[in-house]
Amino acid sequence: MVADAARLGARTRRQLGRVAAPCVSTISAFEISALHAAGRLLFNQPVERWIRESIATAGFRVLDLEAGIAIDAGSIPASTLPDPIDRLLVATAREYQLPLVTGDRRIVDYASRTRLVRVVDAST
Repeated sequence: MVADAARLGARTRRQLGRVAAPCVSTISAFEISALHAAGRLLFNQPVERWIRESIATAGFRVLDLEAGIAIDAGSIPASTLPDPIDRLLVATAREYQLPLVTGDRRIVDYASRTRLVRVVDAST
């Protein structure tokens, strides 16, 4: 889910435009909801409706968080990726063998160093 498409680089926008069925992890819905509850994201409608409408409008396929993903995420050292949400996103991308679109430098650097997950740097 992209809350601010203007933050995506031109290359990333082009790549996303060619994807037949873009995907989003259920963990992204959790993160958006948590950021909203903390006052870091504001919406002009209930957050649940915003998330559901965003998924429907974009035509996203929702990737469920399964036990194997949680186990894989738990195996990523916190010293490498301190944020557990980031580890869950990386593990989800690995499980479904999909590239992860992110502007998070830690994830981009992790992918570059380890080659264990494909990442599209959203800033490009």
